[in-house]
Amino acid sequence: MTTTLWNTQLAAKGAVMLDGHISHFGDAAAELQVTAGGNVIADLSHLGLLEVGGDDALNFLQGQLTNDARLLNGNNSQYAGYCTAKGRMLALLMVFAHFDHLHLQLNGALTESIMKRLKMYVLRAKVTITDVSDSIIRFGVAGKDTPAALATVFERVPSQVHELATLDNGTLIRLPGAIPRYQIYSDIKHMPGIWEQLSKTCKPVGEACWEWLEIQAGIPDVTPATQEEFVPQMLNLDVLGGINFKKGCYTGQEIVARTHYLGKVKRRTHLAHLKTELKPQAGDDLYADTADAVGKIVRAAAAPEDGFDVLAELRLESVAAGPIHWKAQDGAVLELRELPYGL
Repeated sequence: MTTTLWNTQLAAKGAVMLDGHISHFGDAAAELQVTAGGNVIADLSHLGLLEVGGDDALNFLQGQLTNDARLLNGNNSQYAGYCTAKGRMLALLMVFAHFDHLHLQLNGALTESIMKRLKMYVLRAKVTITDVSDSIIRFGVAGKDTPAALATVFERVPSQVHELATLDNGTLIRLPGAIPRYQIYSDIKHMPGIWEQLSKTCKPVGEACWEWLEIQAGIPDVTPATQEEFVPQMLNLDVLGGINFKKGCYTGQEIVARTHYLGKVKRRTHLAHLKTELKPQAGDDLYADTADAVGKIVRAAAAPEDGFDVLAELRLESVAAGPIHWKAQDGAVLELRELPYGL
């Protein structure tokens, strides 16, 4: 497989593997410090990537996702939710059109189950769904100097969030966040040279560093532990442009639309910090002054200073009342911080 060959090449450059993912390049703590203020490059083979093709692919996805796939023109990407009939999220996707097909990027642990579920609804439509996680190489770069670094490798570098550029040696997408971030897709022919050039100015880092960057950008996730726990607005998907309220019917649309039109959203995802030595896990409950949980951890990553930075889905009334504790009423206190976008 292409990704296996690619990981072997990265291992020769000092990558340390853990459970098939690149954990770090020799010094995880130092890499995290650089991530907070410098320029970094990270392999993203831990993410899943599905390819949806066929004459009916666009219409099929229109009936499945919260966003309007018809707005994908080969020059942009978008977030979208994949929900149950009750409007509960099964996966968070980054979707983009590429030549004659569409790609769905998602949490790698969900790739197989989401592909299987989507195929159940294809029926007689002319649609193919393929797992291309092992055939297309993905990595990300982040940092204030990365636009200039990318310009040494690519003819054009996207400047607007969600802008996509397809070039001879790869495809680039500009990602959201206060720190300039990009994702690159290419093949085994071009990627080693791209990595070699960019790593001259961008420090190679492990998966946890990219997870921290996603959290700082306020990008949520759905994991096996949190499937069906959230409606899209609880994860701020509407604020992130991941819901189109004019596109028409899709699975779960009635619940998602009702939440939007019948009043203010009562639960939102917040950026926070936890001073603890044990890593919080997605799905961990959060408590206020009652025995009932008031929210859940959405995603977590080690923070550069100490402890962990998290995205936490919370009842807004509990945020106002505070404090909120992790896992128990006397657990570590969530220190709320500013998201890079308004709620």
